[in-house]
Amino acid sequence: MSTEMTALTVDRITMTTRQRLVLVLLLGSQFMLAVDFSILNVALPAIGKGLGFSMENLQWIATAMMLPSAGFTLLFGRIADLVGRRRMLLTGMVLLAAGSLAGGLAESPGMLLAARVAQGMAAALATPAALSLLTTSFPEGPLRDRALGLNGTLLSAGFTAGAVFGGLLTDLLSWRWAFFVNLPVAAAVVLAAPGLLPESRGEERARLDVPGALTVTAGMLALVYGVTTASWPAIALAVALLAAFWLIERRAAAPLAPIGVLTRRTVRGGNLGGLVTFTMESSLIFLLTLYLQNVLSYTPLQTGLVFAVLGVAAFAGGLLAPKVIGRVGNRAALVGGLVLQGVATGSLVLLGQDGAGSLVLVLAVPAAGAVGHLVAIVSYMVTATSGLPDSEQGLATGLASMTQQVGITMGIPVISAVISAVATAGGSVLAGVHTAILVNAAIVLVGAGAVRWILRRS
Repeated sequence: MSTEMTALTVDRITMTTRQRLVLVLLLGSQFMLAVDFSILNVALPAIGKGLGFSMENLQWIATAMMLPSAGFTLLFGRIADLVGRRRMLLTGMVLLAAGSLAGGLAESPGMLLAARVAQGMAAALATPAALSLLTTSFPEGPLRDRALGLNGTLLSAGFTAGAVFGGLLTDLLSWRWAFFVNLPVAAAVVLAAPGLLPESRGEERARLDVPGALTVTAGMLALVYGVTTASWPAIALAVALLAAFWLIERRAAAPLAPIGVLTRRTVRGGNLGGLVTFTMESSLIFLLTLYLQNVLSYTPLQTGLVFAVLGVAAFAGGLLAPKVIGRVGNRAALVGGLVLQGVATGSLVLLGQDGAGSLVLVLAVPAAGAVGHLVAIVSYMVTATSGLPDSEQGLATGLASMTQQVGITMGIPVISAVISAVATAGGSVLAGVHTAILVNAAIVLVGAGAVRWILRRS
């Protein structure tokens, strides 16, 4: 009997060759989409000079991708349940290739912004589809935890790698190659997916909840726009639209997001943890970029190379996360990962004007925080998607993907507002960085406490 149980356990945690190929395909698409969120950040001055963007309009190069990516993710995740997840993934990859080609060939600000919108729509199409294909391809338990661990690793590593790639490509070739690098990856996914991935959709072919889809999409667009542009009317509109969405879902015969799913403690607690970790880690990358370039006078290439250390730490954290989850459980791992991220971030208040001493701190402390960040990422994905049937995985992974993209979008504007407030009061760049670091750390630690409270009885 013991031998049979051992064999069953090994079988559950050992991937087949086909599963490995599926994993490589899906992770490759996710990694490339994550890279796109940050690859142009260090290239913004070069793009502005090359295409004639004014300084105040450079932010729209990032926002043009963030808006559709965050706004349409939940809708497209649910549509994937109805029409097919593989179909949505392939559509997203084709659109990514078209947008990337247009961006690389852009000769005007309008053409480049249109290309970034296309990339954002591609991310909204492909990210939840790829994640739901991942969760439905691997059974819940150690095998799925391992797959989600690798997925979380590449998501965070992709965001960090984007800064590295952006610096290298801009300095050595041209910012246009930050778009062109997507083409071979998109082509590989489009060619390989039909032979590797069976079509996957929910068992019930319900009608699409159009009122719910319109209100949540408009609400998310208004929220992201309001936060990124500091527009209080847009934020107020977002609150009203999302409240209307909640009321619509309570009464809809075939809701876009069933209230029973939205009110599950694991879904709420998991996504809150994901929102906190993504929002504050993306803003920390921004803070470190500001510190390295404006205080220590690093070049974009040198800044990118510093971030490579964070990429290595993130990779280690992703490999460690499934083991931590297996030992303490996904909920404790989520809270612990957030605490480690918050404590490490707070320690950066010791950064100073001394280049050599501060560089050691910049390399070591964020690396520890990156491990906590990855443990939190994997744990939130496991928590937010566990215990749900395959028919609702598109919704669950759509929520998880939206959490990720909203977090990445909102972090920098929120922390920028803190720095601007310090500057308005007459503080230096370093003083602004110190204040923003303390705010960042406090939000993560408070978030860890809130997640622990929500998940206490789930």
